[in-house]
Amino acid sequence: MVERDGYGQFCPVSMASEILCSRWTTLVVREFLCGSTRFNELRRGLPKMSPALLSKRLKELEQSGVITVTRSANGITDYQLTAAGEELRPLIIGLGNWAQRWMESRLSLKNLDPSLLMWDMRRSLDTRRLPTRRCTIQFLYPELSAAQKSWWLVVENGKVDLCNFDPGYDVDLLVEGLLRSMTAIWMGLTTIRQETDAETLKLEGDRVLARDMQEWLGLSVFAKTPRMRA
Repeated sequence: MVERDGYGQFCPVSMASEILCSRWTTLVVREFLCGSTRFNELRRGLPKMSPALLSKRLKELEQSGVITVTRSANGITDYQLTAAGEELRPLIIGLGNWAQRWMESRLSLKNLDPSLLMWDMRRSLDTRRLPTRRCTIQFLYPELSAAQKSWWLVVENGKVDLCNFDPGYDVDLLVEGLLRSMTAIWMGLTTIRQETDAETLKLEGDRVLARDMQEWLGLSVFAKTPRMRA
């Protein structure tokens, strides 16, 4: 285990906190639990974390025995959770469930991030509910800057690619609306039907894709957690 200035207590909670409670660390572990294994994949899930700090946290997690690092002959570096790291899954999921249950929805929607939302949607899309042919879905958030308002999900052969530039394919479904509305749908705070009825979301294109969007979208792993009033 890595040695660092800590709380000076023998309590296991204190010892675990010395590893996990530094800034961004639990979110780095979250990304591993979501399937990321490469540095660039981690960056996609942590767009506001500096590369230098990410490198530092990865080194700390490696020294603490939470991850292993494999460097291939062609220079590709892979990161994998160890058994100790995988055992953090119920802890990290539990933290998310607690926040989903007890924190007010206005706090959940305070810090909107289109790149993180789209990356989460990309890796949770249920491709079994989409056509077997290539399928292109464009998301348009008109209130955002030109660099962030347009995103495309391209699904082909069970794989999903995320682009923030036009991939050049015909669009099967255009999803246009407020980033806040799409984030609320993703987090299970509202539904596609509610947002389309409120005219904060508009679907144009393939009628079957539009009709089944609530199913193939996948939603956050925390979306089904019942909310409580603190």
